Amino acid sequence: MPLLDQIQSDMTASMKSGDHIRLNALRLVKTALMKYKVDTMKPLDQAAELQILTTIIKQRREAADMFRKGNRPELADKEETELQIVESYMPAAPTDAEMDAAIAAAIAETGANSPKQMGQVMKAAQLKLAGKRVDGKVLSDRVRARLVV
Repeated sequence: MPLLDQIQSDMTASMKSGDHIRLNALRLVKTALMKYKVDTMKPLDQAAELQILTTIIKQRREAADMFRKGNRPELADKEETELQIVESYMPAAPTDAEMDAAIAAAIAETGANSPKQMGQVMKAAQLKLAGKRVDGKVLSDRVRARLVV
């Protein structure tokens, strides 16, 4: 089932059950997906859906951090709840072993042996982990650690 259809059916279920927090988070996701469709005049593909969900997750994390710094824990909790709901629609994150294997394969494939070649290794590792939810910062830190040693 396409993500947009899944979101719509989950919104209907949330309306019927009276789960307003979930409903608001799903409306946010649906709005972002529909905005992409209208702006680009292209149908949604899995890569675009993943990018949109990643952007929403990043925004929720930053908002929660800002609310915590601003001494507004109730709003930070709301953002974190929405974050968890949106994350449930993301593909599974790679395990540490999968990430290490992809990095090792990328290093072997590119022949990289210094931090200057990090960009090549990152691209190759991201291709190996395609379809998984990869945090770029975590991947970058791990690649850097492997290339420095």
